[in-house]
Amino acid sequence: MYSLTVRDHMMIAHSFRGEVFGPAQRLHGATYVVDVSFFRRELDADSLVVDIGLASEQLKDVLSALNYRNLDDEPDFEGRNTSTEMLAAVVADRLAERIAAGALGPGAAGLERVAVTLRESHVAWATYERDL
Repeated sequence: MYSLTVRDHMMIAHSFRGEVFGPAQRLHGATYVVDVSFFRRELDADSLVVDIGLASEQLKDVLSALNYRNLDDEPDFEGRNTSTEMLAAVVADRLAERIAAGALGPGAAGLERVAVTLRESHVAWATYERDL
């Protein structure tokens, strides 16, 4: 299995509901380093997993809808805790929609899986992986 990973980052604000979150129930910020890995069994006709420029561009665009936002105010997340795990899935799902729509170019048609990792710090991160 081949993979290609691109990286970007986003800064968000949010709060959580539930005693399990302790002081994180109050509004706080997070800066995530976001890694996205694209997987396929065979390289495309150009010997690529996916066009790195298009992958980077689409990741930046997906993150721009979240970057510098208070996620508590976003209608898409109303009534939900925007945990690191949940946000990794949101990014993966939004990228999967773009892959299906052809935004990563015709070579991306052979992609089989995508994995999104959000790193909160050097000691804590979460990953969501999904088939395409």
